[in-house]
Amino acid sequence: MTDRHRALVTAPFRGPGLDILRSLADVVLDPWIEHQPLRLYNADDLAARIEADGADLLIVESDSVKGPVLDLPLVAIGSCRGDPNNVDIAAATEKGIPVLRAPGRNADAVAEMAVALLFAVNRGVIRADLDVRAGETYRDGTIPYQRFRAWQLAGQTVGIVGYGAVGRAAAWRFAGLGMKVITYDPFAPDATHSLDDLLAEADVVSMHAAVTPDSHEMIGAEQFARMKQGAVYINTARAGLHDTAALTASLADGHLGGAGLDHFTGERLDVDDPLCSMWNVVLTPHIGGATYDTEQNHTTLIVDGLVTLLDGGTPPNLANPEVLK
Repeated sequence: MTDRHRALVTAPFRGPGLDILRSLADVVLDPWIEHQPLRLYNADDLAARIEADGADLLIVESDSVKGPVLDLPLVAIGSCRGDPNNVDIAAATEKGIPVLRAPGRNADAVAEMAVALLFAVNRGVIRADLDVRAGETYRDGTIPYQRFRAWQLAGQTVGIVGYGAVGRAAAWRFAGLGMKVITYDPFAPDATHSLDDLLAEADVVSMHAAVTPDSHEMIGAEQFARMKQGAVYINTARAGLHDTAALTASLADGHLGGAGLDHFTGERLDVDDPLCSMWNVVLTPHIGGATYDTEQNHTTLIVDGLVTLLDGGTPPNLANPEVLK
């Protein structure tokens, strides 16, 4: 590592990893998340920015890395995502450019959000808060104890669908609440149940799988019907894992007891969507991974991988290890 590199970093970067990066490269830090209005580079604009800054290292989170970007003499690319789907990996490999990724960077954050949504749904936290703010503590002549009674989570069974980094981070948190944890994941040898058996047994179903052609809308009308009467459905992964119309129907007819959702197709939900008027549904706008710790984690992962790469090694988080051959 005798040559001084220059790194363009358009991802949010923080913590000790940033100090390490600055020790081995001149760093141009311009995180997309700090721009208002939002700034995300397309490939042409990103290529122009790289050339203007004279960078040979590129670290991004959401910018498009393809085409003209990969025609530049880059030493390495870091994508601060578990799945670097904003990078044309095949083209980068063809050009001989290693691509680093950040697996598990937001596992704890998203797992915490799953727990938060479950509490909010099960105990009616949002409705209770609104009643207090509206001066409706004794709404319709009732007392809060009447309106907000619920079964405690301790002793209930939670089924985790997708037993990767986030699913495992959620599992020990749910277990810590006194819940029985069961799991489904066709790629995890230590998963405990088939999907059908998990759905039939769980009081709570928490989704943590990736969306693939095989998992797209894996939870539909048949699967919702298989769940227990009054079960709670939590999805902090992607809306593509379920059939939204079937979910809405199951909530509307009272089969499902509630739902907590942190993602919607197109990243938004119309205000007149039926889900918005359901008192037993808690909706958040894809904020599960929105912690400063996530940023610090992906900084460490990318920089540690970069140090290994520049030292001539093969980082474990290299998305295209074949490029080194």
